[in-house]
Amino acid sequence: MFYNLPNFLTLLRVLLIPVFVGLFYYPSSSSNLFAAIVFVIAALTDLLDGYLARRLQQTTKFGAFLDPVADKIMVCTALVLIVEYYSVHVQDYFPHVNLTVSLPAMVIIAREILVSALREWMAEIGQRAKVGVNWIGKWKTTIQMTAIALLVWRPIPELSYLGIICLAIATILTIWSMIVYLKAGLSHMEEEPAANPAANPAAQPGAAQDTTAQEATAQGATAAAATTAAAHTASAAAPFSTAEDTDKAATPTTTVPITPAAPATSVVAESSAVAPSADAAISQATSPQAASQAAPTGETSDTAPAAPSAAAATTSLSNASGDTNESDASTASKEEK
Repeated sequence: MFYNLPNFLTLLRVLLIPVFVGLFYYPSSSSNLFAAIVFVIAALTDLLDGYLARRLQQTTKFGAFLDPVADKIMVCTALVLIVEYYSVHVQDYFPHVNLTVSLPAMVIIAREILVSALREWMAEIGQRAKVGVNWIGKWKTTIQMTAIALLVWRPIPELSYLGIICLAIATILTIWSMIVYLKAGLSHMEEEPAANPAANPAAQPGAAQDTTAQEATAQGATAAAATTAAAHTASAAAPFSTAEDTDKAATPTTTVPITPAAPATSVVAESSAVAPSADAAISQATSPQAASQAAPTGETSDTAPAAPSAAAATTSLSNASGDTNESDASTASKEEK
């Protein structure tokens, strides 16, 4: 719920800031007392709104945003006013009293800016709880509010000196708490090592396209090799696919025995017996049964050609005829004698 008591107290603290500034500059002997009272009331509302929001379970996003903003505006405004006052009224105190106020004020304001930025960044990464308010920050806030109230009221110089001491202690606690917050925040600021494109070729521009092209080329080469192998296998598996291969088919070699020359009385009989044998050899060499007994596929180069077998048979027949003629001539010569 937007309109609740904790949010009202936070808004009241913001509205008290211009009232505080007006009372601080109001030309009256008691204006500084009223300005200090307004500042204390604003500081008490800072403690009260957070407590009531938790106790009444009325925490809202608006309150979580406005509460730290109102605190920092109030503190920074008060520090600027007291730095101005003690810089102008140095003669009422001790020399360089302005430095004892201005230097702590600069440290406190710088710390508020740094821690606010750190908390905002940690909230973006979901680690806001790591830089939450700790006990050092609570003590710093309490002592800081007391110091500012004393320096604003300043009824006597002794209370102003006490306020300066409290402000110095608050500054020390401010630096301490800042270091604690920074340690918690820096642990989440380590950058992850960037990928090296040279070490990782896949991360280079166009590497994916090059890899895809190489894969496509390799697949094409594999397919071509497979197609060639299949073609060779089919060619080897088909026996005598062409007329040339059919002509080269192996034919069993038939050897016709040639008998030595016989006596004249038996030459004529032998020649008549040789002729049928030669014709049978030629018929056997050219018969379909001989062609079907060819050598297996792939061994055509190791088988004897068919043509020389027929030629050998013809040569044997010629030789037999010649021997027969010579025998006849020899017989005729003997009869003439």
